[in-house]
Amino acid sequence: NNGRLFMSNKTIDMFKIRQILRLYSEGRGSKFISKTTGTARNTVKKYLLQFVALRLTIERVETMSDGQLAKAFLIVKPKKESSRVVDLEALFPELAARLKKRGVTKQMVYADYIRQCPDGYKHSAFLVRLNTFMGMNKPSMRVPHKAGDKLFIDFTGKRLQVVDISTGEVQDVEVFVAILGCSQLTYVTAVASQKKDDFILACERALHFYGGVPEAIVPDNLKSAVKKAGRYESELNDSFAAFAAHYNTYVFPARVYKPKDKALVEGAVKIIYTSIFTKIDEKVYSSLETLNEDILIYLLAHNSTLLTGCDYSRLQQFDALEKNVLKPLNKYPYDPMTSKTATVGKTGYVTVDCRYYSIPYKFIGKKIKLMYNRTKVEAFSEHELIAVHVRYFGKDKYIQNEDHLASWHRYPTEWNPEKFIADAALIGEAVVAYIKKVLSRNEYPEKNYRACQGIINYKKRVGETRLINACKRADSFNVYNFGMIERILKSKADFIPLEDDQKSSGDDTCMPLHDNIRGEDYYQ
Repeated sequence: NNGRLFMSNKTIDMFKIRQILRLYSEGRGSKFISKTTGTARNTVKKYLLQFVALRLTIERVETMSDGQLAKAFLIVKPKKESSRVVDLEALFPELAARLKKRGVTKQMVYADYIRQCPDGYKHSAFLVRLNTFMGMNKPSMRVPHKAGDKLFIDFTGKRLQVVDISTGEVQDVEVFVAILGCSQLTYVTAVASQKKDDFILACERALHFYGGVPEAIVPDNLKSAVKKAGRYESELNDSFAAFAAHYNTYVFPARVYKPKDKALVEGAVKIIYTSIFTKIDEKVYSSLETLNEDILIYLLAHNSTLLTGCDYSRLQQFDALEKNVLKPLNKYPYDPMTSKTATVGKTGYVTVDCRYYSIPYKFIGKKIKLMYNRTKVEAFSEHELIAVHVRYFGKDKYIQNEDHLASWHRYPTEWNPEKFIADAALIGEAVVAYIKKVLSRNEYPEKNYRACQGIINYKKRVGETRLINACKRADSFNVYNFGMIERILKSKADFIPLEDDQKSSGDDTCMPLHDNIRGEDYYQ
């Protein structure tokens, strides 16, 4: 106690007690002792009465430590708690829970308290005690979250992995975390990237997981969500703003350099590392679908675990406080449309993510507007819809609509597969077989037609026999294009019998045909 005695909310130095007792042992009266020590006379009398009651001597007092002296002379009468304190403390859990509900203010809670306890504390004293109970008495206070008010979202710093079973390639995937402010019910899902489409997809999954929409979504300043971060107000990405409008909610990005704005979701991320990541790391996953199936299993266990120091879980708190106050979901899923301007190529195609979609031939060479999302591709010319395709993500690069290509077959001549096969039949079966394989390539039609025309035209230049042999040799290489036929004929490789070529395949003097090898004819 550092030599001090606390009594009746006043601090008394222990040396004063010793001084009082010394003066008393010297025969001084209480009035003199009071003036000399600066201690109230009634206080002096209390110490002297205690000295006599304990039958102590001044010699014994001098040998006592400050702690022993305090125990001997400090008489603390237990304070009886007033009925106001008892009544208020009994009401605290109910009042704090009510304060979490949407639209409920502290003034409303205080009015409710006074109705139950007419002789209760005044407003300011009530707020001090309520804030203390809710852990809000410190300058860096924990912000109480209203039910259905905010959903905090972010990506984890660490990633999970998906393995391609056929190749063994390991692909990192991003992990999205969302947490409701009031109930702390948490959602986790893995997506391919942090790009705009995947980010919005993860947000939509979260809303459907909760079965409702909060008043606001609070992201970190992700590029997928925020176009320009600001201290007071950030400019949202157009697509994410459209997503928020679709689900009738608002977006309030966390302020830059304000970690407390996102403390809840950052805390959730740390817990997720322990409760989910450690379990996921024990298994190898070959797809995002199977990975997310297990994440949901571990997530249920996480949300069902009792909160520290509480007799309820996140899920129970969500059911009791937040489930019924979330706004209803939009019955239509959100599918963002990306737009771009494109010029229709001479072949009648436009590109979207390295895949070619056909456009009616009359728009060749014209600029059109493309609108596309995860499910469809639409083409517009002067605000008129001219083509619609199902969005394709497979290996084929060319997506055709026969109605678009019907007119194309008459442009610039009457080229079509039947014409080239018929022309090849006039030369020989080997040429027919080769032309059919050229036509079956996954290329746009005119490119295949031009290749066929060039091959067949060699009949006039080198004759039927050489062209037949060239087609046989090119077919043995499994290469089907005009360039291969041209190289074979120019290098006169068509004169070498196929049987002899196979026998001499181990001969180092036989140079293979290749796009990057010019051959001796090039230098003649």
